Amino acid sequence: MKSDLEELKDAVISGKLKDAVALTRKAVDNKTDPGKIIDHALIAGLNAVGERFEKKEIFVPEMMISARTMQACMDIVKPLLKTDADRNLGTVVMGTVFGDLHDIGKNLTKLLLETSGFKVIDLGENVPPDVFVTKAKENHAQVIGLSSLLTTGDPYVEETVKAIRNSTLGKEVKIICGGAAMTRKFVIDTCGADAYAKDAAEGVSRMKEMVKREI
Repeated sequence: MKSDLEELKDAVISGKLKDAVALTRKAVDNKTDPGKIIDHALIAGLNAVGERFEKKEIFVPEMMISARTMQACMDIVKPLLKTDADRNLGTVVMGTVFGDLHDIGKNLTKLLLETSGFKVIDLGENVPPDVFVTKAKENHAQVIGLSSLLTTGDPYVEETVKAIRNSTLGKEVKIICGGAAMTRKFVIDTCGADAYAKDAAEGVSRMKEMVKREI
């Protein structure tokens, strides 16, 4: 027999919004730790969907249904999360690259960063390279995060990384890229970014490592 969190994970994968919301409320009512709900059900479910997308077992419409389902559940859990307000790990400027309007992964990463003690400047979606550069300078960012769901965004990821490197920011700011269609080889070897993250949780972990090395 599956646990409630396993059933919630399955509901996210299947994009069953009503079932997922009901299971999330049940988990909250049962005093389940919000972090466990996020890690073991919501993120785990979205990661499974991402793996299916990479294998071309599903396509963008199915992935977005699951992502919206996860977001609805996250909206229930978010008010219960404890924010580490006493910590200031640094400033992250992040956004979805030009030509891409998908924001679920970015929004989840932002939430986890803020609860970890980062200040996040969210530039939204469809962000041109020069805006990343300008906002990183204005906010004295330690890290810039680039998100892109589709392979059609790859040229803009590469263009944005080059724009950052060729600016006065140079290599003083760290760059991390993530998204369902990206690979570590493309992000680091082709684009010249500092790190790749396959999901939001890994992204937060990598950014914590980046700011630690700067201290």
